[in-house]
Amino acid sequence: MKVLMVHNFYGSGSPSGENIVFEVERNLLEQNGHEIRIFARYSDDIICKGMLGKIEGAISVPWNPFTVRDIKKVIDDFKPDVVHVHNTFPLISPSVFHAVGKKAAKVLTLHNYRLFCPAAIPMREGRVCTECIDKRSVMPAIEHGCYRKSRIATAPLATSVALHRMLGTWRTKVDAFIALTKFQRDLMTSGGLVSEKIHIKPNFYPGNPEIVPFISRSIYVVYVGRLSEEKGVLSLIKAWQMWGSTAPKLKIIGDGPLRNELQSLVGKCNIEFLGQIPYEETQAQIANAQLLVLPSECFEGFPMVVREAFALGTPVAVSNLGPLPSIVNDGFNGVLFEAGNPHSMISKVRNLMDNCELLANLASGARNSFETLYNEKANHRILIEIYEKAIAANLRSQN
Repeated sequence: MKVLMVHNFYGSGSPSGENIVFEVERNLLEQNGHEIRIFARYSDDIICKGMLGKIEGAISVPWNPFTVRDIKKVIDDFKPDVVHVHNTFPLISPSVFHAVGKKAAKVLTLHNYRLFCPAAIPMREGRVCTECIDKRSVMPAIEHGCYRKSRIATAPLATSVALHRMLGTWRTKVDAFIALTKFQRDLMTSGGLVSEKIHIKPNFYPGNPEIVPFISRSIYVVYVGRLSEEKGVLSLIKAWQMWGSTAPKLKIIGDGPLRNELQSLVGKCNIEFLGQIPYEETQAQIANAQLLVLPSECFEGFPMVVREAFALGTPVAVSNLGPLPSIVNDGFNGVLFEAGNPHSMISKVRNLMDNCELLANLASGARNSFETLYNEKANHRILIEIYEKAIAANLRSQN
């Protein structure tokens, strides 16, 4: 197939799972013989402009006429079978779907909930909030200033959500949506997407990494992710404080706005902050850990770190919130604990760390999940099936 891949890369100062997914899917398609062209924009281009860049980005969010002009030229030149869009925020905008029209099948990956939630993550004041999705209205987001806790910053995103509801962009201009989990599909359906157009394709791990034998691993637990409120890292630190001196080492990889606060709480706890480290080193830390913990207190999409843990044969302990219970099979490739509850978290994790045989069995289950669900071959098959359905839907719409 000829596939035009469209993506707005987030700023290089903020590592993004969406950027990684775009690159690995690009490689996947190229390795399987498909002809690929890229239409990309980069948030770094406006970040470096300061306030002027912020204004440029805000104006571009709902509708970017320059995207319409540029994408039409690319379509006429490349003549793709499929236009696969990953992220339009902030510089591309959903106007890209109107620009393509019926000249190619249009596919959109739902990396988050931004189509109906201006904040992208359905969370407010530390709690899950789906008001805008449930009410099919952006007024709650504007009232509470959900994006960056600012009504001004929220306004362009809210305008985009309202505008494309009104224009019917998601109802008539997209042939297929890719949801990362069933949970996400159901929630986006309740927000207004046509369920028949939403297809589930999880993230995958490229290659076939060798696993470190479980008996050879060091005794530590690892967290990988952004150090921010919605990721539940504060609850994680509290859990280790409760565990006390017998707790195994907890390695925290990543950076974010809560780092200084979290480090000030550590005291004598057996916790090590590694900061933002290179990808290869992160993989090595996950591969040698006995357990990865993900205490999210928000609705995730499909956390990249979970598929990495599965590929590396490392079991996971995750909160029982959003899509995570559909990714982690409790007792097979990991365990679930109550979101935002340090007592529940430490009870589950301590039980695992005291039972080497159970941990080893979960490690085998994690690798099995990768080999059956999250590898390249399975993901390519699912992706091509979605493309074919999108092409068929586009053809039907022309009759």
